[in-house]
Amino acid sequence: MKLNLKNPIVFFDLETTGTNINSDRIIEICYLKIYPNGNEESKTLRINPEMHIPEASTAIHGIHDEDVANCPRFKEVAANIAKDIEGCDLGGFNSNRFDIPVLAEEFLRAGIDIDLSRRKFVDVQVIYHKLEQRTLSAAYKFYCNKNLEDAHTAEADTRATYEVLKAQLDRYPDILQNDIAFLADYSSYNRNVDFAGRMVYDDNGVEVFNFGKYKGMPVADVLRKDPGYYSWILQGDFTLNTKQMLTKIRIREAIK
Repeated sequence: MKLNLKNPIVFFDLETTGTNINSDRIIEICYLKIYPNGNEESKTLRINPEMHIPEASTAIHGIHDEDVANCPRFKEVAANIAKDIEGCDLGGFNSNRFDIPVLAEEFLRAGIDIDLSRRKFVDVQVIYHKLEQRTLSAAYKFYCNKNLEDAHTAEADTRATYEVLKAQLDRYPDILQNDIAFLADYSSYNRNVDFAGRMVYDDNGVEVFNFGKYKGMPVADVLRKDPGYYSWILQGDFTLNTKQMLTKIRIREAIK
């Protein structure tokens, strides 16, 4: 089934130095841009992460330090990537919990002012887990009846993710709507304020903390009650995006 698009959508996949969204870095990014008329553009970039790629990570994606030693650093290509995804919705596999938070961190480190919160995010893994509970390779076999060759390469995973979503629309016409806004809502477990999900919106649209001693409490109330909590988060092991969104709330509340 062809996707019904109002805006272009970019399916993307990252290979990284590890799984810590706070500190690990991108070493490969592939994105597949689908236009409303069905035209496609794809691009794959290797990135020098400016740090050692742990052997455990290399064992998964096969990328070694020497493979990216002469590649550009993220800050050298960040502006072009931001331009490529400007005005686009985003899709991926486990992207809401990993790829989008990591990408947001890299943009912030590079000093690129891009508001990803304005985009719609379609996480094909969430749709799959809600309906079938499997991995990407199994999803590709189940929905597309194909074996996923070169799994854990960004290009293969990106293309497979796009094909799986189209097959999901064909398989579940009574459940899924061919509409990116619907798919973005369906593929989200929480309405996150920050990409890491440390703060979420409650049923009334109020930002609340989603962890720690103040879990479930409105962020604005906590900032008034315990101003030191803001400083603790800014100095702690939290993502730059979490700190950025918390600061925006603090500034908003201060000028009320």
